[in-house]
Amino acid sequence: MVTDDARALALRCETRANSLARRLSREFFGTVPGYDLLPSDLKDLEIAATVRHGVRTFLRGVVAPPSAADAYRVFAERAAQRAEEGVPLDLLLRAYALGVHGLWQVLRREARPGEEAALAELVDLLLRTQSEVVGVVTRSYLDAAAALAQEDRPGQDLLVRRVLDGTCGPEEARAGGLSLDGPLLLVAFAARVPHDADRGRHGPEGAVVRRRRLRGVRSALNRSFGTDAALAVLEPEPDGHGPAGRALVAGRSEAPDDLPGSLSRGYGETVHVAVVAAPDASGIAEAAGTAREIVRIARARGLVPDGPGHRLDDVLLEFHLSRPGPSGDRIAALLDPVARRPELLATLRTHLELRMDRRATAARLGVHPNTVDKRLARLTALTGLDLTLPHDTALALAAQLLREARAEAPGREPGGG
Repeated sequence: MVTDDARALALRCETRANSLARRLSREFFGTVPGYDLLPSDLKDLEIAATVRHGVRTFLRGVVAPPSAADAYRVFAERAAQRAEEGVPLDLLLRAYALGVHGLWQVLRREARPGEEAALAELVDLLLRTQSEVVGVVTRSYLDAAAALAQEDRPGQDLLVRRVLDGTCGPEEARAGGLSLDGPLLLVAFAARVPHDADRGRHGPEGAVVRRRRLRGVRSALNRSFGTDAALAVLEPEPDGHGPAGRALVAGRSEAPDDLPGSLSRGYGETVHVAVVAAPDASGIAEAAGTAREIVRIARARGLVPDGPGHRLDDVLLEFHLSRPGPSGDRIAALLDPVARRPELLATLRTHLELRMDRRATAARLGVHPNTVDKRLARLTALTGLDLTLPHDTALALAAQLLREARAEAPGREPGGG
């Protein structure tokens, strides 16, 4: 039974929940090795929210104790999520221990002369609660980690990539546990706004971001198609501009209209989505390659998907113009004069993506609109491509797409044969 003095002290401290969560996120947790490498949204949103929940749950529980299931449900859910994201268990437990330390400091500062007994009473309750929370967190984390280890068959991602690339036949894929019963739907997706945030990202932060995105994408696919058999892989974006991932859904030839929105929520940012159907397993590699190209072209043009995602008919002319061959080599070579001018190529790419809006281009690049004008004028002087002319704009777009496609192909140089 909690005394009235202890309840009064707990009620006064409850008003400090928000400031304590902010302080713990910025100061206390920063001392935990590896915490600074976690993604910003994980630290600033989810962990801070968990801290606020924990503080309020404890302090309100002093007045009206919740049921055990209600008190610890959020901690169990968050621990399972951290396991799925690859956050080390020791980092998680240290964060909880520091949270208890921070709450103790708040209680100590708020306690008035004569409330020493109430403070001791709350600290005793806090330490007993910490024991319960640590048990729940550890149990939930280890259960989730064990389930992940059982679900993630070694080499499955590699096998899926080989199927999508056409280097693994249907029989080998089926022997590896993949379902390839037709029809099949191939999905490619990429972030709407190319950026450098993930380029070169390695270590704990990159691993957490990648696992969160992959988990979100797989969940979104399964919800959208009403299946748990969707196969998805995330892939690096060459130069920050290639597809972010691909997926294969067996037994489907059409995608729901909400697929782009669902995948965007799962991936964590707005994505372009392309869908291409294959009648059977023999057509997977070609359909996957087509979907990949459609996404690249749609993003280069700044298209907004209508319905379930971009289709070939949406980018038919650009798709044709960006095919390899003698004419493709000549078109790609139009940008050779600026091959060593990355600022000009970036300005061209962004300007085309944003439909020739100089102010939007300037905002995206972080420069003045006059700088955009000067760069485009310099590009015209060096290449002869005048972006005020529709014909030259089409050539510039085709040249950019061809060069980027060849930059992704091993052993080929932009503009080369």
